[in-house]
Amino acid sequence: MKDKENSFQQIQDLGFAKLIERFKKRTGKKNDKVLHGIGEDCSIFDCGGGLVQCTTTEIFQEGVHFDLTYTPFHHLGYKLVTAAVSDIYAMNATPEQILIAVAIPNRYSVEMMEKFYEGVDAASQDYGIEVSGGDTTASHQILSISVTATGTAKKEDLILRSNSSEGDIICVTGDLGSALAGLRILLREKKSWQESGQQHFQPDLSGYQEVVQRQLVPKARFDFTEALKTTDIRPSSLIDVSQGLMNELRALAVSSGNGFEVYSPAIPISLSTRKVADEMNEDVDKYAFYGGEDFELLFTIPEPLVEKFKAEFDDFVVIGKVTGNKGKLQINTGEENSYEVDLT
Repeated sequence: MKDKENSFQQIQDLGFAKLIERFKKRTGKKNDKVLHGIGEDCSIFDCGGGLVQCTTTEIFQEGVHFDLTYTPFHHLGYKLVTAAVSDIYAMNATPEQILIAVAIPNRYSVEMMEKFYEGVDAASQDYGIEVSGGDTTASHQILSISVTATGTAKKEDLILRSNSSEGDIICVTGDLGSALAGLRILLREKKSWQESGQQHFQPDLSGYQEVVQRQLVPKARFDFTEALKTTDIRPSSLIDVSQGLMNELRALAVSSGNGFEVYSPAIPISLSTRKVADEMNEDVDKYAFYGGEDFELLFTIPEPLVEKFKAEFDDFVVIGKVTGNKGKLQINTGEENSYEVDLT
């Protein structure tokens, strides 16, 4: 019999999704006011009076989530706020405050961190939220940043991942894959700089401004939730596209118990993103399916409401439908061949 006490399983062998499933077994004492915990974009706390508080937290580590070779500090600050509040919008809630904890190595100056907080402030102004606290400490090696965001909503306005029904239509805002396209350009320019042996990094980004901006300074889709306030239409489920379309479809499938059919030719991909994929000799569909950090919103909605919602908010496209094929994703290529992916 294998000795569990002495066994060592690498996290990469299990995967973070299954690791989180194991975390669900260790959630402390049950609190009846916590309406939803692990498994949604935010935890949901019942404040009473028909109001709920949504809370989310994000952690970012230098060398894993960002590269300061090509990321200006003020852009980094803006992007990290966007990542946190995007989860709040994905609940159809209104963000109100953020807390930021930073572990800073000595090699970074006061001026650099001031630039970071300039970006934090700019994003907070744009999203109408306050930076209300946090923590600061030293780090021996890398810059590490944690952002916690909170927001509120009426209980009846919340949109969860789990409420889609068979026959609902799958939609996505904006376009997908642009952030990854921007990253590919930045990495290419970094490689060229390293091979040149020059001291200063002067990337040539002419012609790539759109995708590079989507990577460095993404914007959360608060316009979507603003549109919902003007109508009685409610999507049946909602999630932000922070880790790629495939990952978000998997999260919806796990939460709802449904399956999906997606029409790959309908997935919105910008011409700028297609240009980058062509230059890199890569499959642009993979940018859309697996590229992260677009911070668009993926949602399902009953079919009769699609055109009605289009009249209120037109920056979305239909990419598929919800099926009863539990845990399965059918990718329809528009040609004779289509294929099925297990999302569980």
